[in-house]
Amino acid sequence: MQPLSHSSQGNTYTIKWMFGLPEVLNTMHNMDIHEGSTIQVLQKFSDSLIISTADRRVVLGNEVADRIQV
Repeated sequence: MQPLSHSSQGNTYTIKWMFGLPEVLNTMHNMDIHEGSTIQVLQKFSDSLIISTADRRVVLGNEVADRIQV
């Protein structure tokens, strides 16, 4: 397992676990991003990354991506 922030651009991953503030986790669950979800890393930047789920694209800062293990 590794933090999502250390993932490679273009690869697809399954979320193993995630933690953080309840408000942030609730928002992510509402966007269908949760344990067991399959996501693709579309693009990486120095401080954030863009991920894709089945029907959404989301920008995550590295501070959030560090709390998601894939």
